Amino acid sequence: MLTPVPSKPHTSLGRVLEALGDVLLEPVAVGRDTRRQLGGVVIHDPHDDAEFPAQAVVLGVGVRESDEIVQLVHAVAARGATALVVRSPVAVSRELVRAATSSGVALLGLASGASWAQLAAMLRTLLSEGDVGDVSPQTLGGMPSGDLFALANAIAALLDAPVTIEDRNSRVLAFSGRQDEADPSRVETILGRQVPERFTRELEQDGVFERLYRDQGPVYVYPGHGYDKKIVMIRAALAVRAGDEVLGSIWAAVDKELSEERTAALLDASKIVALHMLRLRAGADVERRLRADLVSTALEGGSGAQEAIARLGLLGQPTIVLAMGLIEAPDDDLRLVAERQRVADAFAMHLSAVQPRSAVALVGDVAYGIVPMPGNHGDCRERSVRVASTFLERTGRRVAAVIGIGPLALDGSGLRASRDGADRALRVLLTNGGSKRVITAEDAHIEALMLELADLSTARGDVATGPIARLLEYDRKHQSQLVHTLRCWLDSFGDISAASAAAYVHPSTFRYRLRRLAEVGGIDLDDPGDRFAAMVQLHLLPRVERAEERS
Repeated sequence: MLTPVPSKPHTSLGRVLEALGDVLLEPVAVGRDTRRQLGGVVIHDPHDDAEFPAQAVVLGVGVRESDEIVQLVHAVAARGATALVVRSPVAVSRELVRAATSSGVALLGLASGASWAQLAAMLRTLLSEGDVGDVSPQTLGGMPSGDLFALANAIAALLDAPVTIEDRNSRVLAFSGRQDEADPSRVETILGRQVPERFTRELEQDGVFERLYRDQGPVYVYPGHGYDKKIVMIRAALAVRAGDEVLGSIWAAVDKELSEERTAALLDASKIVALHMLRLRAGADVERRLRADLVSTALEGGSGAQEAIARLGLLGQPTIVLAMGLIEAPDDDLRLVAERQRVADAFAMHLSAVQPRSAVALVGDVAYGIVPMPGNHGDCRERSVRVASTFLERTGRRVAAVIGIGPLALDGSGLRASRDGADRALRVLLTNGGSKRVITAEDAHIEALMLELADLSTARGDVATGPIARLLEYDRKHQSQLVHTLRCWLDSFGDISAASAAAYVHPSTFRYRLRRLAEVGGIDLDDPGDRFAAMVQLHLLPRVERAEERS
């Protein structure tokens, strides 16, 4: 039985404006109440009727005219959204303000030059709290645990300078307010959520990163010296360490070198940043395990299934289970585990973009996705195939994965049956070595049934009997190919030309072998019963397969 986990409150509108307001977002019509809670991120698509996550932030890509915005405000309000973002500048009309006020939807503007993808990534970072419960202490160093944005603002206040917190790859994990006071290079870094490659290359060539990771105090980077002309302010950088491991760095844009007092404050702050970064890393691992536990419990269908389904936010929804496995995997166990987790994370990102309430977890060596299927149940099969195929097309052949799709589960009680169907379909794909990459349980039914019959036959220790046994014995004694000849003929539905081509012999030679196998095996190839019995034995008995390979 799972122990209930208290959930965290969602991020507020005010928090988003505080974190992203200086560079990315501007309030257009938000009203006075910025304490409204925000849920998931949705990209507006006029042809998509999928259900919104609770208290959604809708990105109104391509919506520019005032009348269109007014209509969209009312439309997203009817679907429970809390905020709408459109591209700035926005012509603020009386009708627009009235629509935002009456609907309760906060209207925000995305800054010119910022991309929707960047905004979506940043919003998801801010809104990701409490998905499966509280897995970490509430505070570290007086700050909410893992809240790097709040920490960046606190450090900025101590240093009186705009600050970024970055990982080892110069990706921006969080940034403070007042970024508009910095230079164009800093703004470009914030908008891209990544230090520009040309700048990192210059820093590497100048030995800045080497000094940063070696020295215990701040490292300064001065404008000029061949650096990007967009850099007009001094950078004070300090590595964030946990023991001997460098987790990332803090970068402040300053007018002059830090005083002794502010340097000490930055050193102290780096220790708190390290704790938060470690907590985030540990929290991600714990959250994965919690989600895997919830997904596994939901799919098992036992006494705790309903509770797990409710905690995943899927109670009462029609869903389909997707099961993904690797057909080619690294030999090294550690690399195999890492590759499975990497592909599962990519799968989770894809499904959450398609349907925000999807739940994905790696359970054993299979990544399971529980995907809500609102709307018309008649086309669920086609929609699920399209979702799976799109993921595999995007990953290409770099990811040697296949996906089995279970039948529709109208409610939580049907999840176990959907998971079983997805498992059977996945096994067919893995057995066939990737000749197909996606298959539904319905399409895989006969092949799955044959595999299960083969399991039963093996478990009972069945051996070849009748004509097949006689042909195997003859092939062993005379190094002939009679069993292979029979298989080619059966697989070609009696077409001599096709069968002889499959056996790589002349049609006359094939006809002779066919007559010979009928004599040796005592099989009547004109009798449907004899043909069916031979086909079943050839498909079910692994020993037959191995004998053919040796012959």
